[in-house]
This record gives sequence, structure tokens and C-alpha cells, in this order.
Amino acid sequence: MAEIKVPELAESITEGTIAQWLKQPGDTVDKGEFIVELETDKVNVEVISEEAGIVQELLAEEGDTVEVGQVIAVVGEGSGAAAAPAPKAEEPKQEAPKQEAAPATPAAPAPEASVEESSSTDRTIASPAARKLAREKGIDLASITPVDPMGRVRVQDVEAAAAAPKQQAKPQQPAAKAAAPSSDEETGRVTREKMSRRRQTIANRLLEVRQNTAMLTTFNEIDMTNVMELRKRKKDEFEKKFGARLGFMSFFTKAVVAALKQYPYVNSELDGKDLLLKNFYDVGIAVSTEEGLVVPVVRDADRKNFAEIEKDIAELATKARDKKLALSDLSGGSFTITNGGVFGSLFSTPILNGTQVGILGMHTIQKRPVAVGDNVEIRPMMYVALSYDHRVIDGKDSVGFLKTVKEMIENPEDLLLGS
Repeated sequence: MAEIKVPELAESITEGTIAQWLKQPGDTVDKGEFIVELETDKVNVEVISEEAGIVQELLAEEGDTVEVGQVIAVVGEGSGAAAAPAPKAEEPKQEAPKQEAAPATPAAPAPEASVEESSSTDRTIASPAARKLAREKGIDLASITPVDPMGRVRVQDVEAAAAAPKQQAKPQQPAAKAAAPSSDEETGRVTREKMSRRRQTIANRLLEVRQNTAMLTTFNEIDMTNVMELRKRKKDEFEKKFGARLGFMSFFTKAVVAALKQYPYVNSELDGKDLLLKNFYDVGIAVSTEEGLVVPVVRDADRKNFAEIEKDIAELATKARDKKLALSDLSGGSFTITNGGVFGSLFSTPILNGTQVGILGMHTIQKRPVAVGDNVEIRPMMYVALSYDHRVIDGKDSVGFLKTVKEMIENPEDLLLGS
């Protein structure tokens, strides 16, 4: 018999949420096969079984919060159909009425299970933990009215049913309340949706940044004419030679690295009363997923050419959207770039990422009339924003940093020569 425990996740992560059970009681599981998917603050982690056998019991249900080292499932010996009936008490219980005259065991739980798991109960959708608790309390699952709109009975429903007899002195009150919905939620005007663990974490950390930093934002605009023309000329040759698409993110990553080298305090971190000036350039690239933004990191961006940066960004974006990012992909960034322009954002104030003191916000490219010399021309322009921690970075450095990025993008040949 083997216990499935929540593995060590990362130094700063001590718990997770059961996102999805990939195996159910009675299922055969091979050694090394995934049995459950955990949702953590940063990524989803699939937990494997260290032993082959039959899943005997699930000790937590989907949506439960579990801690590192906690036992969440039990896998017993066996393989295939021969061992399957043992952990799945529900299967033989359908035939229990035919065997009641000669029960297999005199123990009390056996007849209770036969009565509880009648045909009506078998049709009841319930989590494994709820079924176990119902058996322990001698409650018929079919008699429980679940809160879940999909009709699934959970542990909370069983506990409520167990406490119900204490409240039966006032049987008419619940009926009266049910007959007259008293809120928008009950009438269907409002739908309540539980925030995912990751969305809760994002919300908490964004609030912490706003409360614990002296965040300020400075803006500039970039004439994208030259970089767009260069990209148009080189993109087919680039893709043919390197097997990667030439986008704008590699140009901005290179420009950011050049600016960070000129303004090292933007590439630092405040640690109590000390400043940690970072001598590496690990640039985080914000990626939008269904569950919110994640920021995988392009390592050593100063040592990589355009093709390597583009390949890294494409790979990390794919892993993010497929929920395949590892914790190592998200840790240790020194600066972040976020591109709201892909959604059409014209102007915004990005919020700092974690302990970093600077983040660059890119926006959509829009043609606007601008002064070029003594003439007014229509040019493709992009607003850019640098949010920074004013405790560390003064206006001189923030404006200078953003001006350097602008100059690099407007003269992209300098970036290519420097790569």
C-alpha cells in the first residue's frame, strides 16, 4: 500500500488546491502515472503515483486546500479487474440485495453500505470524501439536497444533513425562505463564482505592491516606423534561417537590456535597508492565460541573440497556455515587460511585479499625426510606460531609462549591431 502525498512545490509555496483528480477509486494506476493535478499560486503541478496498483481511496476532493506532505490518496496492491472491486465499494453494492440472506462478513459496515448504496443512492453524484462521510454518519446520499447547481453532493452537504435534525423544531422557516428568494443571487440575476487560487494570489500580490511600494509611472511615445520597416524586410529571411518568427518583443527585450546596463538601479531590488544590484538580465515576459497573467522569464537575455530570445518567448508562451510551466520558469526575474497592446490597450499604468522595482508597459501601435522636423506626418506610434518604485529610482533614472528604450527602438540597426 502506498500513500500519495503533496510533494515539495517550491521554497515559498506550502499548499495547493486539488484542481482535478485524474484517477478515481478502483482505477488502475501505473508507477509514474499522473493521479492528480494541483493548482498552486503560480503553476499547476501534476502529481504521480510512486507505485503501481489500484486507487483505494481519495482523502481530499476537488477544490480542497492541501498542504505539502499531506496524504491525499491511497494506492493499494493489485492490477486490472481482479483487484478493482475491493476499493470500489459502490460496484458490488448494486447486487447487495441478492446477497443479503448470506452476507459475506458479519461486520456492521457491510449491511450499512448495502442499505445506503441502494439504487437511488447509486444514481447520486457525490465526491469520494462525501460518500465516505455519509457512510460514517449513516446518511442516505439520495436524501441530501446539494448546494452545487450541478447536483453533486460534497462534504459540506453531508455535514449540513447531519446537523439538520437539530434544526427541525422550526421546519416551516426554511420552506418560507425558499419560496421567496431574497437576493439577486437566488433569483439568478447574479452568479457567484469562486476565485481560483491563482486569481486570489494575483489579487493579493497586486494589492501588496500598491500598499508597500512608492509606485510611480512615467510615459513616452515611440515612432515605430523604422523597426516596422526593418522587420518587414527581414522577417521572411529570419524565419527561414532561424525557424522563429521575428516579432517586436525581441527588439524591446534587447532595448530593455541596453537601458538596464545604463541605469543599473532599475535592475535592482530593495532588501530592507539594502539595495541588491543585479548583475544579470533575466527579463520576465507577461503572458495572458485563462486564469490570469503569468510572467515566465527569459534567462540571460543579454547573452542571447534575437532568434534565441524569440524562441524562448514562443516556448514559454506555449507552456503557459498549456499549463506546463515549471516553477523554475517563473522565478528570479529582474525586470518585466508587459504588452497590453495585443489586446488593443492604448495607454495604461502597469503594476510592479513582486520585488522588482521596474516594469515596462507596451501598448498598441496606432497611426497618429506627429511633427517630423517642420512637417506633420502620419506615423505608427506606440505609447510606452515605465512604472517604478520611487524609493529606489529617481525621476532622472526613470526618464533616462525610458528615453534609452525609445532611442533604441527608433534606431533598430543599433540593436542588431549590438546583438
